[in-house]
Amino acid sequence: MSPPSSRSAGPPVPREGETVIYTDGSCLGNPGPGGWAWAVVGGGYASGADPLSTNQRMEITAVLRALEASSGPVLIMSDSTYVVNCFRDRWYEGWKRRGWRNAAGKPVANRDLWEPLLALALDPGRSVRFGWVKGHSGDAMNDRVDLLATEAAARQKGEAAELFRG
Repeated sequence: MSPPSSRSAGPPVPREGETVIYTDGSCLGNPGPGGWAWAVVGGGYASGADPLSTNQRMEITAVLRALEASSGPVLIMSDSTYVVNCFRDRWYEGWKRRGWRNAAGKPVANRDLWEPLLALALDPGRSVRFGWVKGHSGDAMNDRVDLLATEAAARQKGEAAELFRG
């Protein structure tokens, strides 16, 4: 997978007071049984499952659940260019302007997830930033959420804890 379209010198550096949360989605078949996960660097984590989903839906769900479970300033780290580019390149502005249609004039996929995610991520009272991490590249936290999401998809059961087991 190629990096997000907005180029930068590297991954964003966490700001003081900012919680760094890694997210990932997984799907066994596309569509098929799905799983999502998030984990806070040095903190808690959660995962969940959906019996019939797509990888993109699980990627969005992971970020949505992470933001629902957190407060204060957040840096979301994701290997999903779909999610990261939506925020970095402000795709959502065009979607809203076109009545939730994409550039090709088709309905935006996963609108039912994008709308609540946008409400949380764009809340003017909270700082939420997005950074991209290459999947399956040896990043320990990305590998952890990948494993959690894949396990949730396979077992069709999520888990949560205050401190990551690993």
